Amino acid sequence: MRTHAILPTPQLRQARLQLVERGITPTAQIDALVSRSWHRSLAAGLSPIGRLNCLDNLAGSSLQRARTLNHDLISHSEPVMEYLFEQVRQSHSMVILADAQGVLMHTLGDLDFLNKADRVALRCGASWAENQRGTNAIGTALAEANEVEINGAEHYLDRNGFLTCAAAPILSAQGKLMGILDISGDHRSRHPHTLGLVSTAARMIENSLVLSSCRQQILVQLHAKAEGIGTVAQGVLAFSEDGWLVGANRKALDLLGLRHADMHTVSWPQLFDEAFERLLSAQQRNKGRPSQLHTVQGAILYAQLHSQSQAQQSVTITLAPTRDALSQLDSGDPLWQQAADKARRVMDKNIPLLITGESGVGKELFAQAVHQCSARKDKPFIAVNCAAVPEHLIEAELFGYVGGAFTGAAKNGMPGKLREAHGGTLFLDEIGDMPLSLQTRLLRVLQERTVTPLGSSAAIAVDFALMGATHQNLRQAIEQGRFRSDLYYRINGLSLHLPALRERTDLQTLTQTILHKFAPDADLSLHPEVSTAMAAFDWPGNLRQLSHVLRTAVALLDPHETQINWVHLPADLAEDLQRCAQILTPQAPAQNLHALSLKAIEHALENARGNVSAAARQLGISRQTLYRKLQ
Repeated sequence: MRTHAILPTPQLRQARLQLVERGITPTAQIDALVSRSWHRSLAAGLSPIGRLNCLDNLAGSSLQRARTLNHDLISHSEPVMEYLFEQVRQSHSMVILADAQGVLMHTLGDLDFLNKADRVALRCGASWAENQRGTNAIGTALAEANEVEINGAEHYLDRNGFLTCAAAPILSAQGKLMGILDISGDHRSRHPHTLGLVSTAARMIENSLVLSSCRQQILVQLHAKAEGIGTVAQGVLAFSEDGWLVGANRKALDLLGLRHADMHTVSWPQLFDEAFERLLSAQQRNKGRPSQLHTVQGAILYAQLHSQSQAQQSVTITLAPTRDALSQLDSGDPLWQQAADKARRVMDKNIPLLITGESGVGKELFAQAVHQCSARKDKPFIAVNCAAVPEHLIEAELFGYVGGAFTGAAKNGMPGKLREAHGGTLFLDEIGDMPLSLQTRLLRVLQERTVTPLGSSAAIAVDFALMGATHQNLRQAIEQGRFRSDLYYRINGLSLHLPALRERTDLQTLTQTILHKFAPDADLSLHPEVSTAMAAFDWPGNLRQLSHVLRTAVALLDPHETQINWVHLPADLAEDLQRCAQILTPQAPAQNLHALSLKAIEHALENARGNVSAAARQLGISRQTLYRKLQ
């Protein structure tokens, strides 16, 4: 935990003044974290004195929308915040919860301090990101991704100098920064244990989030002592039913020497000597008392296992040595995992799946993965895009035909997709675009489980698992007379919704997975500016768009390059991303496309060692155009 000596106020103000007016870096006596934060505040164009103009404060419906998006964070934090406030009540302070962008979501405080706090906008909806309010515990904890204490004149803005603040980040089970927990008060009431108190409370919230978000997984609680199970100091691990680590709190990672980046790459046998079924059997014998567990490094821990899955009902669990198809697509997003978990439960029970979601979210990939995990995996997976096949051909495409059934028909006929799927899975993509006349015939096939090809009167038995997908609202289509209600209820045994990319929490993991797919032998990454802008982008084309963008970027990399920058992106996307970056940092100087273009040219010239022709080829422009841009 970070602790540091607090210098007298005049000395801090003098050091900050020298930085702002003369560019003199603070001396070694100034805490290094504070010094870094001052530099960032200065780079954001902030002045320590004068009027503050914050453009991204939220109110009304915008604040309500932000609170809705952060519902899980707020609901798990509120009980802990109430407990925490009881510990600091009457200390001229307040407890604050901010989201991952530094916007205040919930506050509790002493009445005598709230009036002072309101004067500096310590209220819900206000942004306390560093580029808005300079050095402060909330914004600096976000920037440093660490526990932070900022006291008095260490704040960059003079108007905040009366505060003492301690903040700690709150992480999800997959290591995503969810928000910041903070205690702010009058600097004259500073207590040396406040940072420890807020850090412990943040861990309590993390534990609650992990246990909640992973409740459909196999949960293992760990501690070096049996009595530590169930306390705030316990470690929590979440495993998929095939034995892969999919979530953890920070204590568990510390106990096992892991990082959040190890999610989905480490399995149970790589961590523990005991077989999983042995631990489960011991738990059943001991009626829930902690059992001893040996790590592969030789450490002895105590563990307790919890599971909502059918796996807990049997002691014959076998952990697959390789990840199945759904696990390979799992990047840690809770909404996606919820859909996958439901699909696993019904995929071999003759229940049709209807997969919904925007175009490009990966509905067909998901369907293929479900098929590969099912008992029919060795049989065909037949996909038909109902929106891509011309209406006059789709009937023959689906039901097949006998030779000579119509003009232009193949001599020997064609079996059709329904018969090709026999024994396996039929996937009807964009089923909402199927003509009404064919909906009637498909309904009959699903009811009777027979197909009659065009030009024939003989019915042929078929057996297949059915999955459909659509980006349309089929209920609305029924009301408008475009889709049969009886067919809807026949194909919708279970509806699964795949989240849009902008709704997912695993963009960073997805990006790395896609980059590894396109360049498996290279350790590629995104430039931090590009990564931040991508995280804020809406991605209207979803996964399909992200994949195309990254494929192009990888193709544009020089052999020695390992980082994707602005120059590797399509110009229209770079423009859209830049707008996102400007929205995120409205106080920072605008970095327009012209500036990006110049940066790309400088980069290309540097790579080409000043050779203009080679730089032009790398940029995909003519030498004359490059000369014109340089001028």
